[in-house]
This record gives sequence, structure tokens and C-alpha cells, in this order.
Amino acid sequence: MSEPRRAPKIGDVAVAAGVSVATVSRALSAPEKLKPETREKVMVAVAALGYTPNSVARQLRAGHSSLVLVIVPRRTNPPFFAEVLHGIDSTLAAAGYVLITGYMEGAEHDLRLIELAASGHVAGLLTISGDLPKVAGRSILDAGLPAVAICADPGVEGLPAVLLDDERAAAMQVEHLAALGHRRLFYVSGPPGNYNEVTRHRGIVAAIERAGLGREALIEYPGNYTFTGGVAGAKAYLGLADRPTGVICGNDETAIAFVKTVRAAGLDIPDDLSVIGFDGIELADFCEPTLSTIAQPRFDLGARGARLLIDRLDGNATAEAMPAGGRIMMQGTLLARDSTRRID
Repeated sequence: MSEPRRAPKIGDVAVAAGVSVATVSRALSAPEKLKPETREKVMVAVAALGYTPNSVARQLRAGHSSLVLVIVPRRTNPPFFAEVLHGIDSTLAAAGYVLITGYMEGAEHDLRLIELAASGHVAGLLTISGDLPKVAGRSILDAGLPAVAICADPGVEGLPAVLLDDERAAAMQVEHLAALGHRRLFYVSGPPGNYNEVTRHRGIVAAIERAGLGREALIEYPGNYTFTGGVAGAKAYLGLADRPTGVICGNDETAIAFVKTVRAAGLDIPDDLSVIGFDGIELADFCEPTLSTIAQPRFDLGARGARLLIDRLDGNATAEAMPAGGRIMMQGTLLARDSTRRID
């Protein structure tokens, strides 16, 4: 008796069409991003192989769940994470997986997430938090599910991660202001101990030293990546007798609130001070003045992390090779807008 024919995988479609797995995924989830002839090649291969990217088909042929649990931090930054989740969801859906989110809301809720991971109802894990659910010595990773970290590194050996090069991106904030002639800087940080904050702070300090400004050129205020943190930072800035002319904010939410607060106090941006944010959220395009910022490739961070997980779940032989250390680094982009200018 012959063995049942193996159901085609997304990697089979990629080989048949002569394209990458990422291109197949894009053809199924965002066809408008491909040339018509490329999408046509993919769809011909899909039809010829009988590939079906849906969760029901996957469960029937693989005998396991098609649910992927995404761990989200308790204090979510909605404008930032929405696009990361979009990238995750689009990529998972194209491969027949379904996204469910789990928020870290304290020990009781975290325990439910741990139990869900161990229940057999979840195929894999993605975390966009710098932490993981841990309760009474139990970790969500104890379930032994394939897992990938995105945006923040929990620091777990063997856990692959797709990250922004935060150190380099934060250095770009300093370099931009220094190139405009600003010699003293005020920094509204992220939460102390946060992975992204620690890494970005390192980049800021190194860039200040490279620019020859001296460590004393930086005045720091402990923020929290929120609008309220930006307001508090602005009030601290307004209370200084000798105010720096350049302001670095840990994220765009902080920067937008900072700008609004100091303008309400009578200061002009960028004539009196220049302000730069971090993330490149859509709100930065619509505040007044438009915000200079470091844009993260948010959709691509989510999509690439999801793709890594799918490759591991599917046993895809064409899976992306991980660099030493298991960390894939992506780069930010400086967007110079109206909130920064050269000083006289």
C-alpha cells in the first residue's frame, strides 16, 4: 500500500516558481507589492501543486494546531506595535497559521499563558516583549514550543531574535543633532532596565564621545515610552536654568508630548530647540511641527520574525540561516523633518 502523498509546503511553491519563500508569502498576502508576472508565476505553482494556505488544511495534514501565540508587553505602545503585529499576522496568514495575542498582565494572567502553551493547542510562540511569562519557577518556554523574539531580546540562550540595531539607531539621533551644531543634549529615556533603553542609551553615549562633546554634554531624564513620560520630561526641561538646544526622546510618543508641552510654555520648535524621536509612527507625520525621528521597519520586523518561526514549524529546508548568536539585526532610517534645524 502506497504512502499518502505529502501535502505541499510553501517552500515547494517557492522552488516550483523559482522565487524565494518570502516572495510566495508576499504573493499570497500582499500581491500589490509584486510585479504582475512574478505573482502569476507564484499562483501557477500554487495551483499546480495544490498548495492550500489555510489553518484547517494545515491541521488536517499535520495533526497539530495552527495557532501561534504572540506575547505582548503589558504596557503596549499601540502606534508602534500595531504595524509589527500587522507584519506578523500577514505572514502567518499566508502560511496558514492564525495569530492569537497574549498580554502580560501579572502573575495570574501569565500563568494562564504558560498553561496555554503547555496545553497542545498552540504550535509556536512569538514574543514582542523584552520579557517572557514566568511564574513560580515555570517559564512559557518550558513547553518546548518553537519560539522567536521580535523587537526586544529576552536574553534567553538559544532563542532566535529579529531586532532593530538599537545602538546604531540611537547613535543616529545624536549624529543628526550634532551635525546641526547642537553641543548640549537633553535625553528623555525609556524605562530603566528595558532592553531597548539599555541598548539605545549605550549608542547615545558612544555617539556623544565620538562627536567629541564629552559625557557632561548629556542631561538625562528617566522616561517610560509614554505620552505622560514626555510631558514629565518637558516639565523637567523647562525647569532647567541653562537648557540644551537638542532634545532626544526615547520614542515618538514621548517626543510628541514633549513638543506639545514646551510649545504651550511659549518655546518655539525648532527655533528655540530641536527635538528628535524614535520609531517612525504615523503620528509623527501629522504633529506640528512634523517630527524628526528614526523610523523602524516595523512591518518587516514582524514579518521576518514570523517567517523564521514558520520555517521552524514547517521544517523548511530553505529556512534563513541564523548569524552567530542567533540575532538578526535590521537597520533604522533617519527621517529629518521640521522639528530639527541647524542652530545659528
